[in-house]
Amino acid sequence: MDGGGIRVGLCVMRRQHISSEAEQQHKADVALAGRREELLAAAQETEARFREAQARNAPVAEVHTLAEDLDAALTAAMQAAYAAQRAEIGPRGYDDRIYRRKAKAKPAVHALTAQAEHLLTLRETHRLNDIPAEPLEPAIEPLEPAI
Repeated sequence: MDGGGIRVGLCVMRRQHISSEAEQQHKADVALAGRREELLAAAQETEARFREAQARNAPVAEVHTLAEDLDAALTAAMQAAYAAQRAEIGPRGYDDRIYRRKAKAKPAVHALTAQAEHLLTLRETHRLNDIPAEPLEPAIEPLEPAI
C-alpha cells in the first residue's frame, strides 16, 4: 500500500493533505489565541474606565473616546476568542467544512464558540446603546467682540 492510504473494501481512501495556507492561518490563529486572556483583561479594564467616566458624568468628549476604546478592546477580545475556536479545531478545519462542522460539536470548541458569541453580543450592544454621539465642535473659532 503506497501513499499512506487506508484500504476500505475495493477502494483506497487517502488522508486529506492540509494546504500551506491553512497551516499559516492556523499558526496566526494560535498566536492570537495565546493573547486571548490578555485581551479579555484589557477589555475589562477599559470597560471599568468607561463605566467610571459615565458614573462621574465626565465630559461627552471623554466618554466618547472611552467608548471607542472599549469598542476596540471588545473587538480584539472577540477576534481572539474566534481565533481560539479555530485553533482548537485545527488546521484541517480551514479546508474541510465537514471536519470543521464535526469539530464544532466538541465540548471544548463549543465553549470557545459560546465565549466568542457572547463577546460579539457585548460589542454589538455597546455599539447600539453606549457610544454617545461625537461632540460637535464649531468649524470656525468665534470672533471676539471688538471693544
